Amino acid sequence: MKYDMIIAGVGGQGVLSVAAIIASSAMKEGLYVKQSEVHGMSQRGGAVYANLRLSDQPIYSDLIADGTASMILSMEPLESLRYLHYLKDDGYLITSENPELNIPDYPDLNELLQKIRSLPNALTIDAHKLAMEAGSGRATNMVLAGAASHFLPIKPGTMENFIKEIFARKGDKVVDINLKAFAMGRKLGEQLLKS
Repeated sequence: MKYDMIIAGVGGQGVLSVAAIIASSAMKEGLYVKQSEVHGMSQRGGAVYANLRLSDQPIYSDLIADGTASMILSMEPLESLRYLHYLKDDGYLITSENPELNIPDYPDLNELLQKIRSLPNALTIDAHKLAMEAGSGRATNMVLAGAASHFLPIKPGTMENFIKEIFARKGDKVVDINLKAFAMGRKLGEQLLKS
């Protein structure tokens, strides 16, 4: 078994937190993990992405080749298309439909979303709205992680344990918000699973 994914977004969207939760969960379940990150100008809203490779056999490179990723998980719609060349023909693209308007010539959002939705295995989510319903807009990344969890070779319960662990120092309320956001995302991920 081999599962490669790109996790993308811009600085401050929690790309590396999601990567850490998935990687830690995979290792807990006995899988081999390789991860590589590009932070870019992350503190100024620049591109951030992680190559995350999971396998039941040793992995010798942390970089994903074009056309081999099983999933692109993106916190931002434009960033999801930036890495499309990595996606397998039958791979999944899951993205927030909420733009991070960090550049002056950001493309037309409706055209962007239409292009994403035209892909065979794509799901766009109003992740910010769900995160707000869960209790904080900062939990957008957990909504997306929840949606993606259906397609990962790890148990959602293992991911929930690492969500608790990673946010524990911020208090019970933050943990609860992130767990709720994850659960809401899982519910939406079922739509793609059924289609």
